[in-house]
Amino acid sequence: MNKLLYSVEDKPPFLLSLLLGAQHLLAALGGIIAVPLVIGNVLQLPSSDTIILVNAALLISGVVTMIQCQGIGPIGIRLPSVMGTSFTFVAAALAIGFSQDGVAGILGASLVGSLVMIIGSFFMPTIRKLFPPVVTGTVVMMIGLSLIPVAVDWFAGGQRGDEQYASPQNLAMAFFVLTIVVILVQWGKGIFSTAAIVIGMFTGYITALLLGWIDFSGVQQAEAFALPQPLHFGLAFPISGIIGMSIAYLVTIVESSGNFLALGNATQTEISGKHLRGGVLCDGLGSALAAVMSTTPFSSFSQNIGVISLTGVASRYVVTITGALLVLAGLFPIFGALIVSIPLPVLGGAGLMMFAMIIAAGIQMLDKVERNKRNGLIIAISIGCGLAVTTRPEILDKLPSFVKEIFGSGITVGSLLALTLNLVLPHEKAE
Repeated sequence: MNKLLYSVEDKPPFLLSLLLGAQHLLAALGGIIAVPLVIGNVLQLPSSDTIILVNAALLISGVVTMIQCQGIGPIGIRLPSVMGTSFTFVAAALAIGFSQDGVAGILGASLVGSLVMIIGSFFMPTIRKLFPPVVTGTVVMMIGLSLIPVAVDWFAGGQRGDEQYASPQNLAMAFFVLTIVVILVQWGKGIFSTAAIVIGMFTGYITALLLGWIDFSGVQQAEAFALPQPLHFGLAFPISGIIGMSIAYLVTIVESSGNFLALGNATQTEISGKHLRGGVLCDGLGSALAAVMSTTPFSSFSQNIGVISLTGVASRYVVTITGALLVLAGLFPIFGALIVSIPLPVLGGAGLMMFAMIIAAGIQMLDKVERNKRNGLIIAISIGCGLAVTTRPEILDKLPSFVKEIFGSGITVGSLLALTLNLVLPHEKAE
């Protein structure tokens, strides 16, 4: 295992910590604002309401990230974990949003549903026993594999079908950033190695600026300062919506557990049941706070585990600074708008490397697992089915909506299958 440059309790110098914190911010920001943007656009909310969803998401992400990293009593995993809005809740949220309850129903169901996660957190020490190395390695690998399509779309500069998707100039820009990151990680010294991602993306951004790629219209339209608006949409409590959200929270417990185990591997920390309890409790309470503050539920972000794996910086104080930067982005929307102006290929050049590092971490974990038929079956079936859902989500289109909601994520499918097969398949007798 590679030696960490900064371990969990280390405090790099402030200016370096600020730069490294910004690196995590760049990796997470797109994911944090994506969910409120999707919900706002699909439900055709006025732009002022969508902006409230986005600003609240940034602000509360920052607050919950700081609590997750530093801890308050039993709350928080006390490891460098970035928190953000979760796509797991989008299907349930849109189903509620299209009903008569609208956004108020989404937030009310989120608030009640968060009790599932809050109560579930107290059973995490028991759940931890269900994650031996063969399950943990499979889950970590599946997290990396499920993120690769996201990185590929960034790399290509949009979504399949877009006119400029995978255009030579987009691919050239992404390869340019990827090359810089690889060179800095491999041969850079000091800050040039630890801040490889942010330096690579900054170089890509300046190049894109010189080429006239940057669209500043969002920056010009963004407000300079915005206060959070608690209960802006009100709260409603539709029973079917609460059931849907509760299922999504159960799925998120599985996903967050996998992320925390992957985080333990990246930070070289032995993850205990107590760690998982604090982390999941923070997820649940953070999601309850999000509902009150007018945005959607939260979970831990797997993107940032790739940043840690790539740079060797596992300091929780660095990610606490990321939290503070997210709070500023929520209070000063112009700051977030500037980050959003980064072209996708610039993000993709760094993202492909970061997410692939998570796959490499999973392979290293599985390398330590005993090679036998039983473990081979667990790994093969879990990753095979997880990838089936990740690469061809339409495989679930003709099934009932609640099935799509539970099994819509490759991480969830892979995790649940690995857990189940590990419990069901008999252990092979020693020769």
